[in-house]
Amino acid sequence: MEDLFGANGAASGLIDQATAMIVAYAPKVVLALVTLIVGLWLIKRLMNMLENRLTAKDPTLSKFLCGLIGITLKILLLISVASMVGIATTSFVAIMGAAGLAVGLALQGSLANFAGGVLILIFKPFKVGDVIEAQGYLGTVVEIQILYTVLNTFDNRRIIIPNGNLSNASLINYSAYNTRRCDMSFGIGYGDDIEKAKGIIRRLIENDDRAMTDPAPMVVVGGLGESSVDFTVRVWLKAENYWPFYFDMQENVKKTFDAEGISIPFPQRDVHLYKAD
Repeated sequence: MEDLFGANGAASGLIDQATAMIVAYAPKVVLALVTLIVGLWLIKRLMNMLENRLTAKDPTLSKFLCGLIGITLKILLLISVASMVGIATTSFVAIMGAAGLAVGLALQGSLANFAGGVLILIFKPFKVGDVIEAQGYLGTVVEIQILYTVLNTFDNRRIIIPNGNLSNASLINYSAYNTRRCDMSFGIGYGDDIEKAKGIIRRLIENDDRAMTDPAPMVVVGGLGESSVDFTVRVWLKAENYWPFYFDMQENVKKTFDAEGISIPFPQRDVHLYKAD
């Protein structure tokens, strides 16, 4: 009987302790949960407002800064919620620091991408809206995120390139300047009139309003090929007119050469057959 009463007393004591802990910690847990939910909602609203403001001023910075600020605010919110429950903040920070070190060692590539993103934003080799060629891809920059840069190619593919690779490798920014030089090459036969052909090309350039007059276009004999006299043509244009002008010139030169009796040769070989005795 004494053992039974002793067991009942111990169980009753445990129940009393559990009840006391629930009464003591339940309000803190509920308050912490409410704080967490409200805090996440406020952070989301703040990030939306900040992104709209930054996008209007500098689209290049908006995604990067909003992502970085959002992560920082969420970490601070978690620390605050932990302190409300009763977890020692210093211990929590120490645990977070140790976890951060472990994660950092495991994710060295991601840290390199983060550092690359920071370098891109500081030195600005390109910005959102620029057309760049990097890592074997050509496209328009649509986002610069914390770890990655997103390109849209001209055939509507989405390319995601790590920032670490972009910051440590060569790239071509086709949108860095408002003007570009269009380099073309046209060949005529050795029996054709060189001056006549040069005059035709110059006339086609002068009749196109997209061609700039300063610097002046250049039409010269650039080489003597196996079966053709090759002209080197260089014309300065507004950057947005580059490809339309290039394709139009290819078509117009061919049609005009045909109409003016200028031949565009293609590779030919003479084969001589000898009959052996």
